[in-house]
Amino acid sequence: MNISDRLKTIGSMVDKCEVICDVGTDHAYLPIYLIKKGVCNRAIASDINKGPVDKAKHNVKREGLYDKISCRLGGGLTTVKPFEAEGAIIAGMGGNLIRDIIEESKTVFESFKFLILQPVQNPEVLRQYIYEAGYDIINEELCFDEGKYYEIIKIKYDNKPLELDHIYYEVSEKLIDKKHPLIREYIEFKLDKYKSILKYLNENTEPAKKRKDEVEYKISKLEEFLKCL
Repeated sequence: MNISDRLKTIGSMVDKCEVICDVGTDHAYLPIYLIKKGVCNRAIASDINKGPVDKAKHNVKREGLYDKISCRLGGGLTTVKPFEAEGAIIAGMGGNLIRDIIEESKTVFESFKFLILQPVQNPEVLRQYIYEAGYDIINEELCFDEGKYYEIIKIKYDNKPLELDHIYYEVSEKLIDKKHPLIREYIEFKLDKYKSILKYLNENTEPAKKRKDEVEYKISKLEEFLKCL
């Protein structure tokens, strides 16, 4: 089965295990891929909408894996019991929604050995939540697929809250430290974005001045990072 670079990168972060859960599975491409690769023996493919669950069931049956993949209808991690799977993937949703999914099923999350998160918006909101909640970031990855950058964060439950400079919620400290092959171009992409925003911050109101200061700080920090790479 041909899957996207984004899904392959997520798949590469999954530890060998008995059962994996894929939340928001859509077509069940990732569980099928992981089982065929021998990464896990069984999988739970869940989605909040009936249409994607039906598509997932169709694909699972077509691949002859109906005894290996359980397709479930339901929101977030509510379809999984504690210790039913060793790990889970929550991909293709906004950072705020992923945060809320973890919060509403904390007992299930605590039972996992790992949880792989791939936000499509607001990765900085999710990363701030992870640090401030005290969860352990095991690894982070970055990929570029179909004209977009995707940040992928692998975590496990812990209780050691940290507060970092907000720039590290915006750009991963782990990706900078390991000099990820894409980190330079990703920082340059962020830098261009903030320089464009700065051009339009011309108002003299207090909120506009505050926003301008924030953007200028981010630009200076991003430029610092580039000098160190």
